[in-house]
Amino acid sequence: MDVFPDFDGLGGIGDLREVIGALLTFVLVIAVLMLIVCALIWALATANGQHAAATKARIGAWTALGAVVLAGGGVAWLNWLIDLGQQL
Repeated sequence: MDVFPDFDGLGGIGDLREVIGALLTFVLVIAVLMLIVCALIWALATANGQHAAATKARIGAWTALGAVVLAGGGVAWLNWLIDLGQQL
């Protein structure tokens, strides 16, 4: 049995894929840049004894890392589920 979702069943699905791909790229780029900036601020604030700023930067770095994992992992998980559905 060959079961696969019909992604072409809706009108304008190609445009929707392009928009989602662009948004995913935007999210990943911004999250990686946020991770770099927060890690830099975290290191500088810790080295200079600014514990409040280091705590906020650490929270920002973990949040950015979570956003990267969720955005990238969501796509991989969805592709895995689609492949699993084809095997059933």
